[in-house]
Amino acid sequence: MMTNDVNNKMTRRLFLRSSAATMGVLASPALAQSTGEAQIEEEISSETRRNISSFRSLKWQPYFANLSGGAILVDTTSRALHYWSADETMYKLYPTSVPMSADLTRLGRTKIVRKVDGPSWRPTPSMLKRNPEWPAYIAPGPENPMGTHALHLSWTYYRIHGTHDTRKIGRRSSNGCIGLYNKHIQELFALATVGTQVLLI
Repeated sequence: MMTNDVNNKMTRRLFLRSSAATMGVLASPALAQSTGEAQIEEEISSETRRNISSFRSLKWQPYFANLSGGAILVDTTSRALHYWSADETMYKLYPTSVPMSADLTRLGRTKIVRKVDGPSWRPTPSMLKRNPEWPAYIAPGPENPMGTHALHLSWTYYRIHGTHDTRKIGRRSSNGCIGLYNKHIQELFALATVGTQVLLI
């Protein structure tokens, strides 16, 4: 029993190490924008500052017919997530990680169908095929690549979730999901509801 626990921990460590090595290193920015005011919450490296400088506030009208249930726009080019509350009193802008390649990227309209506080993680069959050394399951906790919270989309396997590996944010580093800093997914998790409309462009 103890040997299995040790092996599981080693496999998880290998998974996390190999993921981080693949993604590269990035200092952690954190930008959250409320209506009319941008707030830089952490020290930002010059490399990351260049990426954040491309962020801009957007109006919801070109993307959604209404704000019923609130709306989330994910711009995979600028690597930013925009959130508008249903009553238009709140607007948030967060840096994200986005899929590594075009074939892993899904664009279009979807919605939040489930919210999970403390998600577990299982790689998809295609992820295991590409990375057979990855564990088949990781329980909730600091080694979980889904971070502290997850918003499941109506598309199978696709989520907006947190990450404990802050180096991924601002990069093309995911296998299809949209990643946020844990403190940002916690905030978005509290704001968004099941049914919130989501558009990835």
